[in-house]
Formats: sequence, C-alpha cells, structure tokens
Amino acid sequence: MNLSSNGVPIPFTPELFGPLRSSADLLARADPGALRERLHADGCLYLPGLLDRAEVLRLRGRYFSLFPPGLLAPGTGPEDGVFSGRVPAGVPEHGVPGHPAHAFVRSAPFHDFVSNPALAELAAQLLDDKAEMLPRRILRHFHRGTRRASRAHVDFDYMDRGSPRVVTFWIPVGDCPPRTGALVYLEGSHRLPSEEYAALRDITDRPGDRRQICHDLELTARTLGRRWLHTDFAAGDVMVHLPRIIHASLDTVTDAMRLSVDARFVHADDTPDPRWLRPWSADDGA
Repeated sequence: MNLSSNGVPIPFTPELFGPLRSSADLLARADPGALRERLHADGCLYLPGLLDRAEVLRLRGRYFSLFPPGLLAPGTGPEDGVFSGRVPAGVPEHGVPGHPAHAFVRSAPFHDFVSNPALAELAAQLLDDKAEMLPRRILRHFHRGTRRASRAHVDFDYMDRGSPRVVTFWIPVGDCPPRTGALVYLEGSHRLPSEEYAALRDITDRPGDRRQICHDLELTARTLGRRWLHTDFAAGDVMVHLPRIIHASLDTVTDAMRLSVDARFVHADDTPDPRWLRPWSADDGA
C-alpha cells in the first residue's frame, strides 16, 4: 500500500506497521475485568462489530444527504459516501457554523446514535460503572486530495484541564481501511513518559500548536522504536483508547470518504475539562 499522513509518505513495512489485536473475544465473555486489563495493557481496544452495521450506514447516509448536489459521485448514494472530486461552492470549512457537520452533531439522529446502549454499557464497564459521555462529540470528514489528517498526538494534551480518567470511543461511520484514512496507534506508547517524545514536537508543520507531537509518522515510529498498529475497520467497529496513547490518522486516498465520530466518557465522580462540556465546533479552539 502507498500510505501517507498530512502528505508525508510512510512505507507500509513490517518494521513500521503491525496488526491491531481484536478484543471481541473479551466482549463476548462479558468480563469487564478482562476488558479493563486489556485496555490498560494495550492502551486501546479494537472491538469489531460492536454496533449494527446498517445503523452505522444509515447515519452515514443522513450526513452526506445534507450536502448540496455535487459532492457525491454520479450514480452513488449518500450511504456510499463516494467523493465526486469536488466540494460544492459555498460549503464552509468543515465543522464551523454553516457546515453540515456543525448542525449534524446537534441533531436528533446523531444524538440517538451516540446514545446507543452498547456504547454506554461498555463505557460503564471500563469506568467502574460510573461513566458519563462528554457533550463535545466530534464528527470528522476527510476526502481524497485534502492531504489532511490527524497528526501524532495524545488526547490528554487536548483535555488536560480535567480528569485523566477518560476514554475515547472512535467510531468509523463506514468502512475505513488504512487508505481511507483510518486511525493508527503507536504500539505501547501509553507507557511512554512525555519527555521521550518531547523533541519530536519541534518537527512540525504546525509550529503554533505544541499539543501535536509530529506530523511525520515514519519519523515518530523510528524515533520511538515502535510500530503503528492498524486494521481494516468496517462499519460497526469501535475503537476505545486511553488518553495517553499516541495515535494519528492516515490520509484519505480512496474515492470513499472517511467519516468518523469521536465520543468521550469520563468517570462520573471526576471533574471533566470544561472545554468539553459544550457541543463541538471546529473553530472552538479546544
């Protein structure tokens, strides 16, 4: 595969990439203790098929149907989410007021989706039966040609004014193999002290934002001596990760657009970062 992130190529080799371990077997055993143990051992949980595929694709269709004509390739439907190669005139930057994503995260269909009992039950199992979803829930949308992806980072750098007892649920809203812009996780990086990767923050395409670690994923992997873990995500899969694991996303180079939801749960007894107590807007600075 030819892979890149933020336009920087990264070779798809066994030295730099490895497979994510599925935790579906632990979920099937209904053993919360084993799930928590795996989460803290690996820093993340890959849970294929946790959600109903048809429900996920319906959400995909509802979102892409909000765009003016021209975004979707001729002969395809909103659930397919196939990019035509051009964004219709007049569509604002992603996620700001006036963009479909901004309104969609405030809509009833989106609220119903993130309120799925399977997500709430899993969060409760991971947070000692005391989990609350934070109101700032993000909808990300990438298409080929943007050369834009999530840089290597840890979530806690973006929510460090509150409790560290928080877990992120990343939900691909549609099939999302690596070339469609999937998330990748740096193996075992949740155990690294931040001092070990501090120097990487100087190698950046965003010098004004010290929260990101690095936009060059090959350099990050080689510097820290760890592989990026990946899989071919499918609609219905869910990833859970801890706030200190290094992760990033790859560039979307397929005709199918990447759409995903970030939802975060905090321990109900803790004080969350106040920036996450209001609905997401891409220009909110959080």
